[in-house]
Amino acid sequence: MATDAGRRVAADVFRLTAAGLGIGGSVLVLALWGAYVAGWLSGQTLGHLAVGALGGAIALGMAFAALPVLGRLSGLGDDMRLLEVCDPGAPLLRQLMEAAPGTYNHSIMAGSMADAAAHEIGANALLARAGAYYHDIGKLARPRFFAENQSAARNPHDAATPEQSAMVITAHVPDGVELGQRQRLPEAVIDIIQQHHGTSLVTFFYRKATACGLVVNEAPFRYQGTVPRTREAALVMLADAAEAAGRALADCGPVQIEEAVRRVTDVKRHDGQLAASGMSDADIEVTVNVYAKMLSGQRHSRMEYPAAEPEGAEDAGESQLEPRP
Repeated sequence: MATDAGRRVAADVFRLTAAGLGIGGSVLVLALWGAYVAGWLSGQTLGHLAVGALGGAIALGMAFAALPVLGRLSGLGDDMRLLEVCDPGAPLLRQLMEAAPGTYNHSIMAGSMADAAAHEIGANALLARAGAYYHDIGKLARPRFFAENQSAARNPHDAATPEQSAMVITAHVPDGVELGQRQRLPEAVIDIIQQHHGTSLVTFFYRKATACGLVVNEAPFRYQGTVPRTREAALVMLADAAEAAGRALADCGPVQIEEAVRRVTDVKRHDGQLAASGMSDADIEVTVNVYAKMLSGQRHSRMEYPAAEPEGAEDAGESQLEPRP
């Protein structure tokens, strides 16, 4: 996988650097010793050079040892780790693509949306993208219980009560946190996994439970997470909701898509999910516009081609086929 290849390259570079320094140091020591034996250097001069070389070696060793600490303090190490987990060949992303392809495609789109909005409002775009890529990894535990992974087969929720369905749906957050910790994802990404639904209501199954007019306690139908504490977590929450809302729409134009994005965003705001995120009203408005534009672009129109290709078309480039008017 690409991630493993990157690790191997980094390890090879480190080993080659260490080997080069070792060989260079050995050649220098032998040269100095030869000069001393030949009488070109006095014992005192050789001793001074030896002390200097020893000091240089110690300083070099301390520098190598300090690199991880300096990287962490500067944030460079965190960014490198985020780049690593965003690699399409990262183990969890590969697993998500194979076991829950619908969730994978949703997460990739949400990542692009969160990244674009983060650039516009000055948030950490790399963290927003990484958080969106991994926000739904908890669905790997039961992928078929989520609409994006369901085919024409029977919906498993048909045999469950609304309470049972809500329990399964909300469990993907703690399942994702546990999986992220087990796979040693960055803490900032795990925080986004834990916060991406906040304490939102699982509206569909709550309405199903109250359809007969009974008064139902909301608590079992709410996520037991934490509301977003950063703008990046809020961007992922809104990207998750907006992408799902856009996907649920039938044929529609940019106006309908923007209305849908604004509607799900308003629901999160009025429910208090964005109150601790640091998102200003201006940030939210920019985010709505970015998400609506990206979702509209995803639904761009395409030319309709003939159902049956003319003889010899397999040898022709696509530009040689006439689009149907």
